[in-house]
Amino acid sequence: MTKSLLFMALALLLAGCSKPAPPVGKWEGGYESGGTIVAARVEILPSGQVKVSAPDVTYITGSREQIDELRARLSAGLVNGWSEVAPRTFDFDGKTFRKPGGIAPQMVWDKASNTLTLELFIGTRPALPIPLRPVSDFHDNPFAAG
Repeated sequence: MTKSLLFMALALLLAGCSKPAPPVGKWEGGYESGGTIVAARVEILPSGQVKVSAPDVTYITGSREQIDELRARLSAGLVNGWSEVAPRTFDFDGKTFRKPGGIAPQMVWDKASNTLTLELFIGTRPALPIPLRPVSDFHDNPFAAG
């Protein structure tokens, strides 16, 4: 009886030490604020590798029509270039994705809502959090909900 309890405790301890698997799926979203526009996609593959692309334009001024044109160009670039995006490896702790051996968060996953926040670093600016929604398949316009 004592050996079986010890074995179960050891099994639970080892299970607690295992590396969490990243969530498999697709997320997308768009961001527009303060003169910055971002169109973003993330796909986490069953292997745990991650495809991520987030083209951006910064320091934008102009009419709504010009901004909408930039959004459309970013979306088209994201769609047309997706097949060229190479999968990358990230460290994942069950919530946060980091570059291997890195400190700065690159993405944060909220398990309860299955949302992913891309932490985008543009130049020397602090990280810009880009909220992404889960999708069953990518859309031509990542800014559109649904």
